[in-house]
Amino acid sequence: MSTNGDPLGSRAVLNRLQRITEENLLDIERLKAGGRAAIGFYCLYSPTELAVAADAIPLPLCGTRNDPIATAEEMLPRNLCPLIKSSFGFAVTDTCPFFRFSDIIVGDTTCDGKKKMFELLNRYKTTHVLQLPQSQDATVALSQWRHELSRFKAIIEAQTGVTITEERLRAAIDLMNRERRSRKAIMDLNQARPAPLSGSLLIEILFKVGFLADKEKGIALMDAVVADAVDGCLRAPGERHANRKRILITGVPIGLGSDKIVKIVEQCGADVVAFENCAGYKQAFVVDAEKDPMDALAEQYLATPCSVMSPNPGRFALLEQMIADFAVDGVIDLTWQACHTYNIEAYSIDAFVQERFGMPSLHLETDYAESDTEQLRVRVEAYLEML
Repeated sequence: MSTNGDPLGSRAVLNRLQRITEENLLDIERLKAGGRAAIGFYCLYSPTELAVAADAIPLPLCGTRNDPIATAEEMLPRNLCPLIKSSFGFAVTDTCPFFRFSDIIVGDTTCDGKKKMFELLNRYKTTHVLQLPQSQDATVALSQWRHELSRFKAIIEAQTGVTITEERLRAAIDLMNRERRSRKAIMDLNQARPAPLSGSLLIEILFKVGFLADKEKGIALMDAVVADAVDGCLRAPGERHANRKRILITGVPIGLGSDKIVKIVEQCGADVVAFENCAGYKQAFVVDAEKDPMDALAEQYLATPCSVMSPNPGRFALLEQMIADFAVDGVIDLTWQACHTYNIEAYSIDAFVQERFGMPSLHLETDYAESDTEQLRVRVEAYLEML
């Protein structure tokens, strides 16, 4: 896949990614025709290993585009998180092939809006909601979460007709650990200065790879990108400047269609070098393969540092590590409209970044629409000038 320093290397990556993405829909259709089940997941807290162990296809379902939101607002409040409205809109308009492919939907009680939306979603397709603890205190929450995952395991077994043995589960953990190591490796490329990958390209790769039914295809693609990126061939020479401001984005998840902040930062001449959110470094974990597999899954997934947790020390620890590792110049804390937990936590994040690193953060609250793009651009430009 090497492009020998050709600045069009990113185009080669995207072409290959597009080809694999198109093949993926055919792969899913073929696998389902052969009797494989597909399970749709809405949150990082749900262990996809349980689906893989049952020989099912795990599919991410969070909506990241504005298109179906108007239809969703016929049933949902307008002043609701765009991620929730987009997710619901794709379902009710039947415009998401991955929702259509899914035999069962899995949600989590990560926010009040989502859990009530899942009640409505259940009218369209069977939806199982994991009752997620709101604390990561192992003495209080871990046994409850372990029990919830056991119940989830039984539901998957009933749905697929496959008994999830310890051997199957360990093999699934191994596969998903390999995928996450490859995701981490591609994200870690941007610890170099100048950053080998633009934030836009990184988001597109991570986003599309997440939908692949054939995990080995995704792992191979990411490993090939890592091999090629080390010589800088994935960015045009004019973009490879060590003095470009290096920005970390934290907060809510970002995907294709909800990446306007990434584009604005890049248009303003800076680099988004890292994503702390659920689409990024929150997936850079490894499940302990030495422990009892169900215990290991419960411990690792409960440790996810989402703002739903109270308190949420893991997010601050992860930010501290990433700001140092990626030599960050500034932090943009992104909140979707009506996401109250991230919105409130933004105050503590700004205080932490200022006190620990002596830099201000920029808190942005927006939705998926483009109507506020120029207003956001003015704020981003002013922030970059401060750094």
